[in-house]
Amino acid sequence: MRIIAGTFRGRRLLVPRGSAVRPTSDRVREAWMSILGDRLAHARVLDLFAGSGALGLEALSRGATSVEFVERNAKAVTALEKNIEQLGVADVTTIRRQDALRFAERLPKDAYHVVFADPPYGDGVADRLIALFRAVPFGRILSIEHPAAAGTLGDETRRYGSTALSFCYAP
Repeated sequence: MRIIAGTFRGRRLLVPRGSAVRPTSDRVREAWMSILGDRLAHARVLDLFAGSGALGLEALSRGATSVEFVERNAKAVTALEKNIEQLGVADVTTIRRQDALRFAERLPKDAYHVVFADPPYGDGVADRLIALFRAVPFGRILSIEHPAAAGTLGDETRRYGSTALSFCYAP
């Protein structure tokens, strides 16, 4: 996997082996970043269910000022740490090794500009995360990857084959 655009364009990212992490395809990641566009410039970003950190690191490459990653899987955190070190962005990143939903439950309003979430498919986490965001909008925009079969979630949904991206906007 590589960074698609920006300062780190073409740089390779380490992705942990195994079924614990499901990396976002390049096609979907590129579309995701294009949709967010200028919102990434100078943004404080939160990457929930971060895995290898590809989404947050792509955001940094495109002008975000900081990223906080939340991931509980040990192999994924190790890969994330190596990716951060390789890109030399430790000074603008923070890793929280904990459950992403529990982390989100404690967030105050407007803590971040852009929030990425790529939760496990099929266990209702995307719906619970949207409900949390609706109660306390902890970012200006929440963007979630989920199976296209789940239908429309949030305020806007875009489909890419069997994958969908949904966006919720703070009032």
